Order: sequence, then C-alpha cells, then structure tokens
Amino acid sequence: MGSNASDTAPAAPPPEVQDDLARASQALEAAEPPDIIRWAVDRYGGRLTMATAFGPEGCLIIHWLATIAPRTFVFNLDTGYQFKETLELRDRIARRYGIEVSLERPDSTVEDYEKLHGGPLHGTDPNRCCADRKIAVIRRVLTGFDAWMSGIRRDQSADRSIAPIVGWDRKFGVVKISPLANWTKAKVWDAIVREDIPYNPLHDQGYMSIGCWPCTRSITFGEDERAGRWSGTAKTECGLHSRDQ
Repeated sequence: MGSNASDTAPAAPPPEVQDDLARASQALEAAEPPDIIRWAVDRYGGRLTMATAFGPEGCLIIHWLATIAPRTFVFNLDTGYQFKETLELRDRIARRYGIEVSLERPDSTVEDYEKLHGGPLHGTDPNRCCADRKIAVIRRVLTGFDAWMSGIRRDQSADRSIAPIVGWDRKFGVVKISPLANWTKAKVWDAIVREDIPYNPLHDQGYMSIGCWPCTRSITFGEDERAGRWSGTAKTECGLHSRDQ
C-alpha cells in the first residue's frame, strides 16, 4: 500500500531552474515571512499548497494566509492517530479564519491497517507506519501542485538545519517554501501571543512537538523540543522533511 522511502525520487529540474530557486531563496533570506508567502502566492498562484500538522508555526502561517491568500489549499495528513485536541484546533481555525484545512487520509482506516499487519506498526516499525500513513498521502496530494509551504524551522533538528527558504524538494518533486526557516521558537511564540492566534492546548501541558498520539510524549525542562517524538528510538523525523533522498 502506498509508497515508502525506497521509492525512486522524482527527477530534478534543469540546472537553470535550480539556480533560479537558489537566487530566490537568497533574495528572501532576510524577508519577513508574510513577504515570503506573498512571493510564493504571486509565483505559483493556485499551484501552491500548504501542509500543516497544526503546530504553532503552521497556525501562524495560516494566520497570514487568511489575509494574503485565503483560498490557498491547506491540508493536514490525518493518519487516524491524531490527538483530539489537534482535530479540535482545526475547527477553531476554521471558525477564526474561514480556512477549512483538508484532512487527507490514507487508503485504509487505522482498524483495517492494524488488522492487515497483525497489530499497530507504530511501536514495531514506525518508519513503515509513517511511510504508509503520511508519505504516501502527501505524495498523492502534491501531484496536483508545483510548490508547497511548510512551517519548519532550522533550529528544530539536524535535518532541518540547512533548509533553504526556497528550494527543490527532491523527495516529492516540487518546490518547497519554508517561510519560517530562519525564525526561532521564541519568535514564533511571541507572534502567537501577540496576535492571539489559536494553538494546540497540549503545548501548555509540555507537548512541544505534536504528532500522532502513540508516538508523542510531553517533555521536561531542558529537553530538546522534539525529544517527545518517537521517544526511546533513533527516529527523529516522519520523513516529510528528512534529507534521506
């Protein structure tokens, strides 16, 4: 079912296109996130989409999109294992901004998926679980677009530390735009509080990075903000933003 990390990566664009993206990224390095979003909307129009897990960064980008380009297609990878607080946040965002985030789901329900594999895979083979219930889904969605926006920050993890503002996403064969790449967690939360932007209440309970409930725990003071994801394993990314291809 779906695809996995061994799938052949899409062909890279011609060198001149990659050079153009690199120039755009460099030019936008000092730009404010709303200006980066405007650039993306002006360049890609209806061929631009945004993926969000409803983290604070994603909520902040939606806040700006509501003014800049509210008809942008925004989607969430609904694995079937999301916290109820995450799904309730989707409803709060819809009420606040009039943007209804599309829940994009795998081909199988959690019940059928676990029955097929003799139980939940998230504890025994989390990479396969992410590949089937996230990566395969985003591949399907992104076939309809030329560019996607994400809320990643460079200071979140090693895989994200060299993320450009604009670049070619080798894994999915589209342009990837990260308006908040050079922002810090503190700067994001300052904006969330200042603008009274809806956010997941689990953040107030020590859940700094929120994914699927079986693979997410709260963290304690001094831990890395992503320490609560796949805790006790070497896994640090679901694969959406990793540099394995």
